[in-house]
Amino acid sequence: MARRRRIDPVRYIGNRSSGKMGFAIAEEAAIRGASVHLVTGPVQLQEDRPGIARTDVVSAAEMAAACKALSPRCEAVIMSAAVADYRPEKAALGKLKKKDAALEIALEPTEASLAWMGTHKPSGQKLVGFALETDNELAHASDKLKRKNLDLLVLNSLRDAGAGFGTDTNKITLLAPGKDPSALPLMSKREVARAILDRLEELL
Repeated sequence: MARRRRIDPVRYIGNRSSGKMGFAIAEEAAIRGASVHLVTGPVQLQEDRPGIARTDVVSAAEMAAACKALSPRCEAVIMSAAVADYRPEKAALGKLKKKDAALEIALEPTEASLAWMGTHKPSGQKLVGFALETDNELAHASDKLKRKNLDLLVLNSLRDAGAGFGTDTNKITLLAPGKDPSALPLMSKREVARAILDRLEELL
């Protein structure tokens, strides 16, 4: 959910993630008795359930730093944030003024936090990642599962009605090493959170 990349003091590059899926997972985990630390980007969501500690961040770098600091102490890490792959190379100190010429913004890759988590997993820790795809969904998701050294991957597709950003529902497929993909029907994000945590509990 760290989805804002600063261009200047008043503008940013972002995506349409609402954070609803991540918050649903955090709340469901707390209901089950887990001690939860929620790292979130700018969202219009609040939670007041006991058992959830919250860290607010804005940039991908801030999210990466927070997750790196917290993850070594966690039994499970669920990386549902929609972190952009690119950011502006340089952010202007002052507001960029409109000119007749087209504005060009050079981009650079952001840090791959999930990859770092996969290569620094403590023994016994389970790592869950997410993949939002638009084509060749299973192939891309299976590749990500292996490359990121994940124990579980949650796949959804923007081609599925009711799935993706900003909705109260989601339609997912769960992938785990050595197992066939498990496609689930369209459900509320609360129900999806329960399904994800049910599978995670099996792994733990």
